[in-house]
Amino acid sequence: MTNSDSKPGDSDKADFVDKTRAVRAGEELDLVALRKHLEANAEGSGELTLEQFPGGHSNLTYLLKWGDRELVLRTPPAGSKVKTAHDMSREYKVLSKLAPVYDKAPAPLLFCDDHSVLGKDFYLMERIRGVVLRKRLPAGLDLDADTARKLCEVFVDTLAELHMLDLDAIGLGDFGKPAGYIERQINGWTKRYAGSKTDEIPEVEQIAKWLSDNMPEDGQASLIHNDFKFDNVILDPHDITKVIGILDWEMCTSGDSRMDLGTSLCYWIESTDSQPMQMARFGPTTMPGMMTRQELVDRYAEKTGRDIGDPVYYYCYGLFKTAVVAQQIYYRFAQGLTKDERFAQMIHAVRILAEHALNAAERGSLLSGAN
Repeated sequence: MTNSDSKPGDSDKADFVDKTRAVRAGEELDLVALRKHLEANAEGSGELTLEQFPGGHSNLTYLLKWGDRELVLRTPPAGSKVKTAHDMSREYKVLSKLAPVYDKAPAPLLFCDDHSVLGKDFYLMERIRGVVLRKRLPAGLDLDADTARKLCEVFVDTLAELHMLDLDAIGLGDFGKPAGYIERQINGWTKRYAGSKTDEIPEVEQIAKWLSDNMPEDGQASLIHNDFKFDNVILDPHDITKVIGILDWEMCTSGDSRMDLGTSLCYWIESTDSQPMQMARFGPTTMPGMMTRQELVDRYAEKTGRDIGDPVYYYCYGLFKTAVVAQQIYYRFAQGLTKDERFAQMIHAVRILAEHALNAAERGSLLSGAN
């Protein structure tokens, strides 16, 4: 709620619709070439302007204003060593199948693999105007405990809803390789870390070994998002407790849904977590009324009717994977392939996440070590 007695359904939430900023240095696009391509391949006319969404550390996301239209352009960053994490055609394919049957998936509009336009692949999709909650709430937005609790419920319910979609019915029955998914993920992220390593952080190798040694059998295959957190969820500006969109489908695949849950858990920092972990927070999950990680697991199990097994394993996997992603991002910065100063601190996140994962594995608990 705002600083008044307004309710979650009040229209004043429209003031908190996700804002854009000027394009960061080094991430500008060729508007002349882009306009020429749009005029030949899409419907629209008028002035073409470009701004950038402030969040995100992987693919670049821009707001393209073309006359009276608002479009979102997605394209890979410079210098990434992991092509599969920035596969625009994959993301476009998924959304093309999902959008007609799942109202929270943005509708894709145009895909371009002609590198004479921008020098790399990109695609356009519709903009879903709404509120996105990040580490710090939009100025003037205040959530009471009841609203925070409801947000947690719709967050985990949306994840459960996504995992219960029928892959065959939406035309994605052959998407991904669910058999052997867990083993491929552990091996794959371990190799990615080795390929982007810059510093000696033994905790990363230690948690990778623990995950390999304690690997469970694959569970039920689902469509999984692989980066489901608050700042990838769009909330209705007129009812902030309603999810109207899901962003960043770049790592979407089919596999064990518990691994996807583990990724969401790793982003869910609790107020009792260590101060270093507080620095790694992506959303407002420490506020009064927010669920604990265990409460998220319990509600997810209730909504899906699925056996979660040992949630600590999946939580540790999420922390490990996110540590490797942070390492990949830092590698690009260390190599001078990006000038984004946000990335300079990523090496600290690698160490913090790996240490926290090891502690959780040793405790066998989702609770903070401070408890």
